[in-house]
Amino acid sequence: MKTLFVDKGITYDGLQLQAHWIYKNTGLQGNALVSFIGGADVPLDHMVDQEDVVKKAPIYSPQMLHFLAEWFIDSLDQGILLQHHFTSELYESLLERGIQGLRKRGNDIYFQDRKMSVSIATTSGVSILMHSAINIRTEGTPIPTAGLAELGIEPVPFAHALLERFAAQSRIWAGARVKVRPRL
Repeated sequence: MKTLFVDKGITYDGLQLQAHWIYKNTGLQGNALVSFIGGADVPLDHMVDQEDVVKKAPIYSPQMLHFLAEWFIDSLDQGILLQHHFTSELYESLLERGIQGLRKRGNDIYFQDRKMSVSIATTSGVSILMHSAINIRTEGTPIPTAGLAELGIEPVPFAHALLERFAAQSRIWAGARVKVRPRL
């Protein structure tokens, strides 16, 4: 899995969650995970999560640390498992920094019952796509939220560490697949 932190700010509006966005915007081809900092302003007509659409709950944050992944696999179930694993790695990364009052529920992370993150996985015609993000700042969010700034976590080094952590896990999975012999 290739990884990259994109230095330029990008406002996430939901349209980045499309096949080959990572390749077209970063040059990384194949399975990849990228991160960038920017606001989030996802109107209902760009949302993939139909539960949020039905609830009329658009996503807004003034500044988030975003992660976009594209895996060239065919199984949405497998993509959702990768999404869950990514969320677990994000959660563990926060716990390892000594943050108390954290809770993980599904693919959402909370600090003192205020939502910190968003995450979704979906399909494209050729791949599985994931967007996950964690708030940095939270002014003006439509629900009670918490962010990295409040926790004293610098987002850029945190992003680099999480990208490397997830890539290392990917190498372990790849090694596990090729080291076994089949039972026939």
